[in-house]
Amino acid sequence: MRRIAVVLLSGGLDSTTVAAYAREQGYELMALTFNYGQKHVREIECARTVARLLGIRHEVVEISFLKQLAWYSALTRPESFEVPRHKDSQEITVDIPITYVPLRNTLFISLGAAFLESQALYAIETQHADPDQVEASLFIAVNAVDYSGYPDCRPRYFEQMSRTLLEGSKLGTTYRRPIVIQTPIMRKSKAEIVKIALELKAPIEHTWSCYEGEKVPCGECDSCLLRAKGFAEAGISDPLLARLKKDGKTSPGK
Repeated sequence: MRRIAVVLLSGGLDSTTVAAYAREQGYELMALTFNYGQKHVREIECARTVARLLGIRHEVVEISFLKQLAWYSALTRPESFEVPRHKDSQEITVDIPITYVPLRNTLFISLGAAFLESQALYAIETQHADPDQVEASLFIAVNAVDYSGYPDCRPRYFEQMSRTLLEGSKLGTTYRRPIVIQTPIMRKSKAEIVKIALELKAPIEHTWSCYEGEKVPCGECDSCLLRAKGFAEAGISDPLLARLKKDGKTSPGK
């Protein structure tokens, strides 16, 4: 069986955990990171480090045009919209925040699936692999438990996207092989994700979750608060903050 996989790697805690999980499962694994004109590139630098430490082939893809199209977001137009800040995670509302980037996951999945399908079709049509012995999986680190309420992080969304990829791909229509979207932490709490990361020895001390790109996490955005909540509930100190302290940088205390 040829088990070919692509993981969408943002450089954050969740995607690093999923990348380590996919590697542990023995896939022929490649990682994709998108430079989509986001507020900062700190996370891209982290993704490079994570991929290197995990020993995964890594591609950074330039799609900064998304900033021009999906402009109604604090992550693509920070000069117009402020990232919401809170005192603690209890203040995070169920409303979709301004940090949502319009249809970002839809584009990311399509691009990741295109890369994945190319690898699978090459295996079948050039390397003469038996189609029935080719498995193509797209790993994405979405979560529907401790998250900011983005609509493209819900189970129903991924069910629909899976059908679309089956009907819209040569792999699906000609060879009847699905592009499987794997969401291994979809129903995990942030505390559970932290524990999984540690079990897998994922290099989470090199991850970045903050919506800001400063020397230290802001400690007040949704992403920082959810990360802090996860480590607190797991009863574990965040190794990123420990590394920053060791490097002589000051933690914001979150």
